[in-house]
Amino acid sequence: MKGHRRSTFITVILLAYLAVMAYIGRGELAAGKYLYYFGIIAVTLACIALLNIVMRRRENARRRK
Repeated sequence: MKGHRRSTFITVILLAYLAVMAYIGRGELAAGKYLYYFGIIAVTLACIALLNIVMRRRENARRRK
């Protein structure tokens, strides 16, 4: 993982996981539950983004010390 931040690696793994879960949950979309399907995806993306921000700040703080 030389040259790549840990936060980036974890973010990519979580986004891949979300893609798989969205594919598995496509039955909800086919059933017409659009708000539920896309709502869950939006909330999950927001959590992943917040986690990425927190992890980057920690990495930067450790690098400064």
